[in-house]
Amino acid sequence: MPSSKDYMEMDDKYCAHNYHPIPVVISKAEGVWVYDPEGKKYLDCLSAYSALNMGHCHPEIIKALKEQADKVTLTSRAFYNDMMGPFLKKLCEVVGQHINDPNKSGIMALPMNSGTEAVSTGLKVARAWGYIKKKISKNEAKIIVCRDNFHGRSIAIVGFSTDIAAVRYYGNFGPYTPGFVIIPYGDAEKLENTILEIGAENVAAFLFEPIQGEAGIKIPPEGYLKKIREICTKYNVLMIADEIQTGFGRTGEFFGCDHEDVKPDVMLLGKALGGGVYPVSAVVTTRDIIGPDIITPGTHGSTFGGNPLASAVAMKSLDIHIDDHLAQRAKESGAYFLEGLRNIAAKKTIVPIKEVRGKGLLMAVEFESDARHIVEILKDNGVLAKHTHSKTIRFAPPLIITKEEIDWALSIIEKVFVVS
Repeated sequence: MPSSKDYMEMDDKYCAHNYHPIPVVISKAEGVWVYDPEGKKYLDCLSAYSALNMGHCHPEIIKALKEQADKVTLTSRAFYNDMMGPFLKKLCEVVGQHINDPNKSGIMALPMNSGTEAVSTGLKVARAWGYIKKKISKNEAKIIVCRDNFHGRSIAIVGFSTDIAAVRYYGNFGPYTPGFVIIPYGDAEKLENTILEIGAENVAAFLFEPIQGEAGIKIPPEGYLKKIREICTKYNVLMIADEIQTGFGRTGEFFGCDHEDVKPDVMLLGKALGGGVYPVSAVVTTRDIIGPDIITPGTHGSTFGGNPLASAVAMKSLDIHIDDHLAQRAKESGAYFLEGLRNIAAKKTIVPIKEVRGKGLLMAVEFESDARHIVEILKDNGVLAKHTHSKTIRFAPPLIITKEEIDWALSIIEKVFVVS
């Protein structure tokens, strides 16, 4: 059997170097634990960037996957299938309670696969709505986004990233798509001023993350979400929440916007929706925004979006998130884990710690200098986490993690972080 070293060398030889992984090979997983080919056990504190809320290989998810795989897996959208309708009905019923629908037009969804596809779809919907419903002059629609955002890496999305080195790649992916305006994150006053500077009649949408994940778990000031809701309503601008990482209980509420009881007009979903086994994403909004007078046949599509296998998995994922009260578990476990991290940060650490922050089980420790080597030491001691923007280590274990498992993780983190 090949060793971990063999597998890493194979990846380096045959895979484009678009990632710089932590040097560990995962060959088996269950719950919060993963194993390498040599049998070493690790606690997963990344959860595939929040795609594994219910842990690895959840038995109910695997059962749903296998049962559907024996029936039909893919039909394309050229035909109806017997799973997409029930899935979207359930999704709209669950998510619809969190969507702003002032005219009670009804909730609809557009199923895709990856998170990036959900964002791209949401942007197309926003522009179409802007021209058809808001009557913006053609090619004049603007979408406002936030500095330090991460919404994916498609050719359009990279153009409004402010990550010059990685996402924008020093201009090597240009020319960038026009129509996007970047403002500071967490500054509601700047949002309103920018709408007025552009001209409210030309602004279609404001795209934001309730908590910025890839930026290092950046939490906006209290009241920010309420203020941007008021501003978007005032100027008839679509409030689009990218809940791909924050959604389905990760932050201790079912959605990140729920922390301020705010309902966006459009919600972008992915990651945990696929139960950690299959890519499933969706745009969920109202009929007024995505109905048949806005999105017509042929204007958007995906061969795999809404396929029977994805639908079966996503329905079961929704059930587990709700029935197992994963948001409440994340709230309680996150508070306990975060307190432990802050207690560690109060001690003398091998690299000075600037800040510990988080909500639910989406947490970060920001250091004063580079932290990659610390992540690798954590790995050597059995805890898998990942740094972002060099100085910040994110901790986001599956929401099923127990107090005993958190205690074990904290003991390792303290051993690695604190000067002995």
